Amino acid sequence: MHDTLNIFNHFLGDRVGEGQGRRRALLTDRGATTYDEVFVASGRFARLLQEAGIGPGDRVLIALPDGEDYVAALFGILRLGAVVVMVNPQLPVEQIRYFLTYTEPKAALITSSVEAPFTEAISSITVECALTVTGTPEFKDQISVLNPDVPAYSTSANDPAVFLFSGGTTGYPKGVVQTHGSFKNTTSLYGQGTLGIGPDDVTLSVPKLFFGYATGTNLFFPFSVGATSVLFDERCTADVLFNRILKFRPTVLINVPTMVNSLVSHPQADSKDLSSLRLSTSAGEALPVELHRRWDDLFGVPLLDGLGTAEMWHIFISNRPDDVQPGTLGRVVDGFEVRACNPDGTRVKTGDVGTMRVRGDSLALGYWRDEEKTAAAFKDGWFVSGDMISFDEKGYVTYAGRSDDMLKISGKWLSPQELENCLLQHEAVREVAVVGIPTRDGLIKPSAFIIAERIVEDRDRLASELQRWAQDRLEPYKYPRSVHFMEDLPRTHLGKVDRGRLARGEI
Repeated sequence: MHDTLNIFNHFLGDRVGEGQGRRRALLTDRGATTYDEVFVASGRFARLLQEAGIGPGDRVLIALPDGEDYVAALFGILRLGAVVVMVNPQLPVEQIRYFLTYTEPKAALITSSVEAPFTEAISSITVECALTVTGTPEFKDQISVLNPDVPAYSTSANDPAVFLFSGGTTGYPKGVVQTHGSFKNTTSLYGQGTLGIGPDDVTLSVPKLFFGYATGTNLFFPFSVGATSVLFDERCTADVLFNRILKFRPTVLINVPTMVNSLVSHPQADSKDLSSLRLSTSAGEALPVELHRRWDDLFGVPLLDGLGTAEMWHIFISNRPDDVQPGTLGRVVDGFEVRACNPDGTRVKTGDVGTMRVRGDSLALGYWRDEEKTAAAFKDGWFVSGDMISFDEKGYVTYAGRSDDMLKISGKWLSPQELENCLLQHEAVREVAVVGIPTRDGLIKPSAFIIAERIVEDRDRLASELQRWAQDRLEPYKYPRSVHFMEDLPRTHLGKVDRGRLARGEI
């Protein structure tokens, strides 16, 4: 017999029941939305879906921009005991077709700007999925008259709540089936425990809500304590973010290394006001120590690098607000257990690099419709990750990259992050990704793909300078054998650098 738990209640219904309904739940450019208003709006979305035949266990896809409708739709789905499938609303037709075919949702809530690609995708597959276009005047008239009094379905802690998608940098993402209990657990341990999220906090996120990292830190965490989430639907740039921080005065910034780089590289960075922030998180990709140093020098706001996965929902290794160790992921979050292991599952020695294994009460049910990969990654209560880490004698964790990203050069291992961090210290480099490229004789050699700080007049000269820069600072075999200058880097559906495409030459 499993405990009854529906995270609709845990994150929203209970706030209203506690008398916090008049507190600000959301801030957008349109103004403030209270918990009471979100509660009622979620009831109307639930009624809309219920009348369309959606019930407990059914999958409903959300492809909406961040805003009031996204939050109401998400909680409306959960309210029915249905399962949320979150995807990037800006996907091309091919990827929309993949997600629809793979997850087979009974309904999809989309915005008018993506109606055409979704309609095209559905027309070419056998999945029957009812599209509802939100945000139009007609939709607003339709939903405004619906009865919002829909009781929350009594799901259990182990029932599916949300499909997240692995952020792997190669191939199509795997659907991670996460439970109601996982979201409650990590919210308590990391959100409230490590970050200390409280009712007076205002959170603002660089990644959008469809990314599980943001779903937690910019929605579930603040909602668990009656705090406030800032949402905006436009693409996040350094200027947009600086302006939003000035306008909404958040206390917690949910960040990623790419945006950290953009912020510290902004020509007016030293004049920007980030004084409202008590901390910023960083996750999703490795945070180079050089970027951390530049952030500290410019802004002085604690930057908490951490590591999490969709499979063990959210962050379980993190720096603390009062204990930041640049160049490390910090220490294991209380309530989780993490090990660096050999391939046979035995622990490596302190200081040695091993494959990460993690266990705790946020473990997913597995990968959707993939028994083979589930069996390989979920073993005896542990999630066996492809991430490579090491522990020092004080328990601080250093990230060494993905096992499939590690490069063996001249018989020795190279972590791409080590070379990337070295190159970032050069004044001409704004962003860099290092991958292994096979030579004509079949050997793998490191290649650097670089976004420069300014227009490069003589690329050959700068490439040679960067190679010498690395040779002077690292072991001889670690320098990039080739340097490629890019206007931008290819990204995955979650916005991470798509290293697979770089390695395959798909640029």
